Amino acid sequence: MTDKRANVQSTSIGKVGLALAAAATMLAPDTDVSAAGLRDLPSIAPVMTCSSLTSLDLGEISEKVGGTVTISSAAVVPASATNPADYCAVRGVIGPGANSIVMRLPTNAWTQRYLQTGCGGECGNDNINYTQSTGCVPITNGTIASATTNMGHTGAQGSTWSVDNPQAQIDFAYRGVHVASEVAKAVIAKFYGKRPAYSYFSGCSDGGREALMAAQRYPHDFDGIAAGAPASDMDVQNTYHHGWRVLTNQTTPGTIPIPSRDTYVLLSDKLAYVHAKVLAACDAIDGLADGVIDDPRACSFDTKTLVCGNNGNETGCLTQAQADVVRRIHDGAVSADGQRLEPLANSEWGSELDWTLFVPSAQGKSVGSENFVNSWAAYKTFFNTYNASWTLNDLKLTVPGFNATVASSTLYAANNPDLGPFARHGGKLLLWHGWSDQHIPPRGTIKYWHAVKEVLGDQQVDRFAKFYLFPGMGHCGGGLGPNTFDIVTPLMSWVETNTAPNAIVATNNSTVTSRPVYPYPAVARLKAPGLDPKVAANFVAYTPKKEPPVSDFVGNYLFSPDYPQARCHAEGTKLVCSNDRRHDGDGRHDEAQR
Repeated sequence: MTDKRANVQSTSIGKVGLALAAAATMLAPDTDVSAAGLRDLPSIAPVMTCSSLTSLDLGEISEKVGGTVTISSAAVVPASATNPADYCAVRGVIGPGANSIVMRLPTNAWTQRYLQTGCGGECGNDNINYTQSTGCVPITNGTIASATTNMGHTGAQGSTWSVDNPQAQIDFAYRGVHVASEVAKAVIAKFYGKRPAYSYFSGCSDGGREALMAAQRYPHDFDGIAAGAPASDMDVQNTYHHGWRVLTNQTTPGTIPIPSRDTYVLLSDKLAYVHAKVLAACDAIDGLADGVIDDPRACSFDTKTLVCGNNGNETGCLTQAQADVVRRIHDGAVSADGQRLEPLANSEWGSELDWTLFVPSAQGKSVGSENFVNSWAAYKTFFNTYNASWTLNDLKLTVPGFNATVASSTLYAANNPDLGPFARHGGKLLLWHGWSDQHIPPRGTIKYWHAVKEVLGDQQVDRFAKFYLFPGMGHCGGGLGPNTFDIVTPLMSWVETNTAPNAIVATNNSTVTSRPVYPYPAVARLKAPGLDPKVAANFVAYTPKKEPPVSDFVGNYLFSPDYPQARCHAEGTKLVCSNDRRHDGDGRHDEAQR
């Protein structure tokens, strides 16, 4: 892959290579390694009681994060059937605003690791969520210190939490993860008398966006980051991506919901038929008919085969208008003159059973995608502008409309592909996505991955980042393919022992299937015909000779290292932002006033 920024990046890439080479030699040959492949770190006991955390002097960290930090409660939670070891449950608030922090600190044996977890949707909750970490020993034995944050507000997705609340918008956009990390490490240092030896972040959906935001804006916060199904192109996703799915299925777009009117062309009772036809056409392309499409990009499904007049009036068949809707939903948003308003494809072949997110069961019913767009565009899309009456009818399917609608990507998007500062820090990134994700398009993550490689080059990226695509898996889990795995242990092993991960074995408990998933672009293939396809050991890695092209769209500029990332502050009820057009090697930023 060529480097289109060779003159700008050559010095930076050289520094990255030197830093990574140095990091590879940091682990001494005689370093103890545990059975899980991690460093065998000594356990540390607290140097103070759990309850005394509420009286900590947090003036120094308050000054550092730019807001008063208070610990409101700290109490020991004893071990139980669902809790492997005693821990100190800590709850506090990071000002200004309502950025919560929730911590679990082992009270008997802490193995010097810190894991921060992300939240999904628009956050608003502070539940520690060990997404896709099944079997990770420091988690299962309760020896890891953990924390999370509500990202600055308590309102659920679709609520008006952002209205006249610029600090909540800032915390949700990018600040929340960073200040939670700073505060958690400061509390850990006081509680154990020692800062973490290693710090990690793991999240999916908006948690995946938070993960990438940390790598891009605060490259020193974490040594290892796992970013799953990242909602990194948040504005495009919550406007054109979800909006198109609804509008393109209407006889009169923009009139939802009108219960007395036959508004929708396609209803969800047709999805099983569509899915069966897609599998019949594409399941065996990878040489294995197992009910899962290995790489949907290889599926050139012809929606004409869905039409009753073309298939002998099969049970469940579609009208031409319904088949056209299926094609348009798959392909994604376009303007009237055919310009792509999101990357191809909106919804991958093989994911049809989960299209109930945006295809209703009956006329007059609202769907999730509609609600996502209405709430996002009404209260977050346009700076300092709130319009409770905004509906999908206001979504302009034009290029000027697109550019105006996604302008707040400077605040919410995590698409900056220049991860050089994170790599120079010695950080490791595991990026992952399910091919059948019904919420966030995997091809957007593929586009981001290619953008990172375009900036830093294939060899440099391979030294600090891997990308995994899970066939048949839905949003952060679920789906027909193998969908349960441990992403955290391979991340820790890479950081702590310089053991780069290869295959990640995923399982599906419903189908009793296990399958290796290899770093992109490699895929799994049976070693020989006749072997049991439900056993991971029967597969090997195969790298296709040619990758499908990465889709262009009118928002290509959002994936440029030169696209600004806003730094904002609150002035009363107004959000005031300046745009950071680049960062230097230490992750600091040069700002240009907008």
